[in-house]
Amino acid sequence: MESMRLVHVDVGCRAGRLRVEIPGGLGQASRVPIHPSAVVHPEARLHPTVEVGPLAVIDGHVELGEGCQVGAMVHLTGHTTMGARNVFHTGCVIGGLPQDLKFKGGATRLRIGNDNVFREHVTVHRANSEAEDTVIESGGLFMAGAHIGHNSRVGERVIIANGALLGGHVVVEDRAFISGNCLIHQFVRVGSLALMQGGSAISKDLPPYCISRGDNSISGLNVIGLRRAGVSAEVRLELRRIFHALFRSRRSWAVSLEAAAQEVRSEWGRAMTDFMRDSRRGVLAIRSKRRESDDSE
Repeated sequence: MESMRLVHVDVGCRAGRLRVEIPGGLGQASRVPIHPSAVVHPEARLHPTVEVGPLAVIDGHVELGEGCQVGAMVHLTGHTTMGARNVFHTGCVIGGLPQDLKFKGGATRLRIGNDNVFREHVTVHRANSEAEDTVIESGGLFMAGAHIGHNSRVGERVIIANGALLGGHVVVEDRAFISGNCLIHQFVRVGSLALMQGGSAISKDLPPYCISRGDNSISGLNVIGLRRAGVSAEVRLELRRIFHALFRSRRSWAVSLEAAAQEVRSEWGRAMTDFMRDSRRGVLAIRSKRRESDDSE
């Protein structure tokens, strides 16, 4: 396979001709479909298949992989690198400065994987230090107005709905679903296949496969999500037993965690108990006095 190298392409713009460095092959430059009103920094690295819409701005140190689509009025900035087939809809700001008073500048980074969709006016901030990156893995959907704060880490196939806000240093594990207008405090973790109901706000960790409701409260297991993920009935039953041992036993936390560990039979169950054991901020609890259903939709 021929190694990627930079070639130059002259692209028309209102100010004249813009000379853009892009990857090319076989010694020939490929024309990038860039709208004449777009502004692309000469040091930006764009794959030949990238499309850039009107009034978009792509700064230096930005790298776009194969098949990425940059919509109208999108701003890609900072030391931002991304893989293939990412789509940015109108008005996104990706790689902006962290909203952190401690930030003193520097070449902080944002890394994005493949096949993500960023809808209108999504904002993603790069890290507040060079020691740690903001990271978004692959296959995610980030709906209109969602915000991902500095140093956050978002896993595979995560969905973050309209208006949801992730503070700095938040971790969202694979296939979690963050509903509309949810708030996640900085340094909080959201486990794999967890679900936040619309308007929820959490300042403690949300365990894997669980559903948050309201402020810092759990309402049950995300059984529907587990079924859709192909988790067997046997494993779902195991997770029910672990959930009951952790949240319904009314025993001390240490005793409940030990009882839950005795129910572990699979990697799914082990992931749940390990998450609880590793929590630094504490874990959400069931606060309602009435009995909740473990089969919450």
